[in-house]
Amino acid sequence: MGGQKFQYDESGGTFFYFILSFLALILIPATFYFWPRKKKEDPISKRENCNCEGCRKKRATMEHSDPYKGAKELLVKLGIVAGWALLAFLTYKVSQFDYEMSNFDPYEILGVPLGSAQKDIKKAYRTLSVILHPDKETGDEKAFMKLTKAYQALTDDEARKNWEKYGNPDGPGATSFGIALPSWIVEKENSVWVLGLYALVFMVALPIVVGTWWYRSIRYSGDKVLLDTTNMYWYFFHKTPQMAVKRVIMILAASFEFDKRHNNQVIERQSDNEEVPSLIRQLPNLNEKCKELPFSRGYSLKARAILHAHLSRIPVKENTLEIDRQLIVRKCPYLIQEMVSCVSHLIMLAYARKIQRLPTIETIENCMKLSPMIMQGLWEFKHPLLQLPHMTEDIRQYMLKKFNVRNLQQLAQLKPEQSRTALRNLTDEQYDNVMKVLGRMPLIDFNMKCEVVDDENSNVVTAGAIVTVTVELVRRSMSELFGDATAKEKQGIAESNENGDVEGAGDADGELEVTDEKQDPKAKKQPAWQPKAGKGVYKGKSKTAQKNRRIAAAAAAAAAATAAKKETESVAATGGTGSAAAATASKEGQPAGGEKEKRKKAAGQDDQDSDADDDVEENDASDAGGADDDDEWEKFQQKINKREKLEGRSKVSHPVHCPLFPEEKHEYWWTYICDRKSRTLLTVPYHVTNLIHREEVQLKFTAPRWAGVYVFTVCLRSDSYFGMDQQLELKLDVKDPAAIPTEHPQWDISESESDHNEMQANDSEFTTDSSDGEDDGPTKKD
Repeated sequence: MGGQKFQYDESGGTFFYFILSFLALILIPATFYFWPRKKKEDPISKRENCNCEGCRKKRATMEHSDPYKGAKELLVKLGIVAGWALLAFLTYKVSQFDYEMSNFDPYEILGVPLGSAQKDIKKAYRTLSVILHPDKETGDEKAFMKLTKAYQALTDDEARKNWEKYGNPDGPGATSFGIALPSWIVEKENSVWVLGLYALVFMVALPIVVGTWWYRSIRYSGDKVLLDTTNMYWYFFHKTPQMAVKRVIMILAASFEFDKRHNNQVIERQSDNEEVPSLIRQLPNLNEKCKELPFSRGYSLKARAILHAHLSRIPVKENTLEIDRQLIVRKCPYLIQEMVSCVSHLIMLAYARKIQRLPTIETIENCMKLSPMIMQGLWEFKHPLLQLPHMTEDIRQYMLKKFNVRNLQQLAQLKPEQSRTALRNLTDEQYDNVMKVLGRMPLIDFNMKCEVVDDENSNVVTAGAIVTVTVELVRRSMSELFGDATAKEKQGIAESNENGDVEGAGDADGELEVTDEKQDPKAKKQPAWQPKAGKGVYKGKSKTAQKNRRIAAAAAAAAAATAAKKETESVAATGGTGSAAAATASKEGQPAGGEKEKRKKAAGQDDQDSDADDDVEENDASDAGGADDDDEWEKFQQKINKREKLEGRSKVSHPVHCPLFPEEKHEYWWTYICDRKSRTLLTVPYHVTNLIHREEVQLKFTAPRWAGVYVFTVCLRSDSYFGMDQQLELKLDVKDPAAIPTEHPQWDISESESDHNEMQANDSEFTTDSSDGEDDGPTKKD
């Protein structure tokens, strides 16, 4: 490698190129992502915003949530501007460097045309040397040296040949490699400082940063929930399979996110010793004397008291407990979603016989009910009309008596003059706020389609088949119902009581018509809109319900093993919406006749039937023509599109009116399939987070293993509003699987056909020598 030179270059082109590239690589994405942008406020949405006291206070709180926001934006702008200024300076330096190091052209330097004679060259040199000589007033040493070199290159034969061949009068130069590092780095007197800086950055700072990041990341799950909190949820939900709402609130308040030892954002004040006990005295049914850990700890009791005050809409002291309330309420949506996920996994484990206790459907639904309770700051027994601003219990009672308004949809369907009369106690501004909020509330068209996707006849459900329920959600605004008295009311969700009886649902808010007028006068009276036993009630004894529940659990566990293989691909394609473990639930009616013997026989031949079904499906698929292939290809493309759509799911839909929630919240939904009679869950609740106009969700489960008519329920629950829950009845007519065919036309081969096939087998498919002339027939071996 003789002739090569390595040198540290801190003033040459290598250093400038390195700095320029490195700065541009950082500056361009930093400008795109970090340049402060002022959010443009839509004037239309500004006019549609609610101007109630709670919303105004919330907007002001959100604007002043970061007091140093202006200073941070100013520093970011100054840093980015300084970076671009440095980039422009370096670009100018590099351009100048490239110009100076451009190709050496002696004709251009002397100012003579190409191919000029020696006489003209000497004349031009004398003229320019008088001007550029360093001894003259107009002299320039650097320019004079270039002039002298150009003159020598054109007058010296050897120099001229070198210039024509190598572009340099001096001949080929040595290859030089510049290292884009300052030269002082390798100087002996600076070696200690360089090594110290290297050790500080790579041996101290970098391990600390990586270790801190790793320690924080392993403490949280994918939804930013502490793993200790998740483990606590698993323990308590497994310990108590059936859990009431107040017990769920106790578990939520015991989350370690509210403990100072696990979350540095939690503030512990000396004033809490006086303010928290004073708040507890205002809250009934707080169960503050509970000695169970961690419910008896100080942080848990404080969080529980704040949550009860939030749900009761009891104001707390500003600058102390109000700050704590905002911190607690802000984290509740993530924690509630984690609760739903934990209960869902426990149910699946119970179906798979991994755990003994099966959580009931009431437990997971109580977790879901808690989300709109937190968003709206209302208890579950409060009326959904109280979600509207300026709405009071007296106004609601007046609307009920005057116009028989029992829910939000009925209020929206009133004519303008009727709605103004119903809200006569409100001012015009307050009335506008009520109608704005009501008009922006969701009105969901909830539809479904049931099919067996992988079967030849998708409309026939056979025992043990994978049933796909496609749920279609179309989101409209409640403003479309203003003045329309002909719109049909949505069917609310029917709840299950402790005995397993299903209480029928009335309208969208769960209101029912009371049919039993002879009630016990001493019994506790409930509001007319609250669910009661009336029409649509499945009346049965608790023993029957328990028996059905045992049958459902046993059937589900048995079907889980056979359906797991079939649903592995389908679950991956739909983002885990379905559950093969929730295979079967008890049916509504028992078939007459020898059903027990039929069940025993079916149970003993399940494995053979499943294998036979697979064989029949393969035979049917082999007989399909080109049209069937096109249909299958189209279905496959639809699955791919749905999978890509699910993978790119966003969490932006429509904003929620929730003045007591300290942040902006968007509408999310849960949809799932359950059996109300046996109180079992068939599919994992699917969390819909991107419903803007229309969305489709696929829920999959395994059909029951015995033939009969089954009635399941497809539910839709809102995590933001009361009175938006809906349900649809799914009636499955399960048929016995097709018998294994013992005879087939393709298997009947006569003797003549076999002989003919034998002769054809002896024929050669290639041309023989004897076939060049006449056709001598098939050749025979000697």
